[in-house]
Amino acid sequence: MAKDFGWHQREITPRFTLVMRDMATASRKPFEPLSAVPGNTQSSQCAVPFRFSAILGLMDSASTDPNKQPVTPRRAASVLMIREGSEGLEVFIQHRVSTMDFAAGMVVYPGGRVDAQDLAEAQSGNIPQALAIEHARLWEDSSIWEDGEEQAILDAATLLAAARREIFEETGARLDVSQLRPWANWITPPDNPKRFDTFFYVAQVQHGQAPMHQTTEASNSEWVQPAKLFSAYERGEVGLMTPTRTTLRNLAALETVEAAMSSQTPIVTVRPQRMPPAADSKKERTS
Repeated sequence: MAKDFGWHQREITPRFTLVMRDMATASRKPFEPLSAVPGNTQSSQCAVPFRFSAILGLMDSASTDPNKQPVTPRRAASVLMIREGSEGLEVFIQHRVSTMDFAAGMVVYPGGRVDAQDLAEAQSGNIPQALAIEHARLWEDSSIWEDGEEQAILDAATLLAAARREIFEETGARLDVSQLRPWANWITPPDNPKRFDTFFYVAQVQHGQAPMHQTTEASNSEWVQPAKLFSAYERGEVGLMTPTRTTLRNLAALETVEAAMSSQTPIVTVRPQRMPPAADSKKERTS
């Protein structure tokens, strides 16, 4: 995937098309109707914002089981911790152990689901109100607005508390919530038995905030350049789920930490309707 450029359309089933556009093209065309995709026979008036150029399921109602109710997604927070390395921008990643019941064997960013303690932290006043208001506005397309503005602000504060807690628990790094910038929002497809509504953040690691490998959910944690991680993915050495590939590619396109932290691209929630095949996450080894 990392070496492809432009629009991509791959048939998964007769009723489902996975559409992907690389950032090289998307960064020049922030919005474009799906009808503009070469070879796409589906009609749609919606537009695809370039930060979220990955998957949108195009399917008719006959392809779903009307009697099967999807699992309600649980909210989670995930953080792309970044720094300027000796050869350019680097991101901190974890290699998940193969025994996990979600994203087993995949490369992920530190993070986890929102817990009751995060709500308590938000209600305690330890999350700056002005920051929570700002973040709520940046998450305006997400589920936190389903119950109005007041709840959205509280939920934004809760997500910040969760992100900070998870980073400390999994890496030992003590981030200030002011370092966290909203980056992306992905919801696991309805056909998955375990679903998450994941809020991704980007955070520049400061001096003295050295994340370490200390979680049992991963076999290894490391700093890596996005290009090198994509090369490993192409060789079949690592697994990258679609949200990880997309957020990583969008980060790499900005090239520097400064550009990433100052990005003002509107965040639009990605709600894919089907899980991509396993081969889409981890390529077959060719050797």
